Amino acid sequence: MAIGDLKTDKGIKDLNTYLADRSYIEGWNPTQADVVVLEALGKTPTSSNPHVLRWYNHIKSYDLKTLPGEKKAPSILSTTTTTNAATTKNDDDDVDLFESDEEEDAEAAKLREERLKAYTEKKSKKPALIAKSSVVLDVKPWDDETDMNEMEKCVKSIEMDGLVWGASKLVAVGYGIHKFRIMCVIEDDKVSVDDLIEQIESFQDYVQSVDIDSFNKI
Repeated sequence: MAIGDLKTDKGIKDLNTYLADRSYIEGWNPTQADVVVLEALGKTPTSSNPHVLRWYNHIKSYDLKTLPGEKKAPSILSTTTTTNAATTKNDDDDVDLFESDEEEDAEAAKLREERLKAYTEKKSKKPALIAKSSVVLDVKPWDDETDMNEMEKCVKSIEMDGLVWGASKLVAVGYGIHKFRIMCVIEDDKVSVDDLIEQIESFQDYVQSVDIDSFNKI
């Protein structure tokens, strides 16, 4: 989009719209293009244009002279804007910092494309996070005569991709009856807790039922 004269309310509103989903005028880092627009703007924007105000304060926090790039008008600025901005430069500055031509615009577009490509490649190399959960299950026997050692063997015999068994112990319930408590870590995309419980309850000679004692995302 083209941005009008930044000395007018419309021009500032155009800039506010442009910066609504951008951090900088060009690319992914602050450059001299931001300095050009900052100087063309001239004054601190008001809160009625929040995106411009956010960008303005952010760019002002830098040492403007150290920002990379060539100090020339970005392609988004209209001819009127660049002309007005150019008239505010110092009299002893013989170089038109806002001069732009098609070759320079092509170079700027190429630079933006290269930076976007580099950013996309860098992002694609980041390992995907694997969602995991820590689950503690209470496996209940039929009575005090249930062989708890066999129950433990049956439970731990279950193997599933994305399932890792952890610590286990017997917990007294009363009247000489114990329940078997075991912790496991599951990958959420691979293991369904309902399916796991169903498999444990399939050992009907030992297992009466299974309850979830705790379920926490890791």
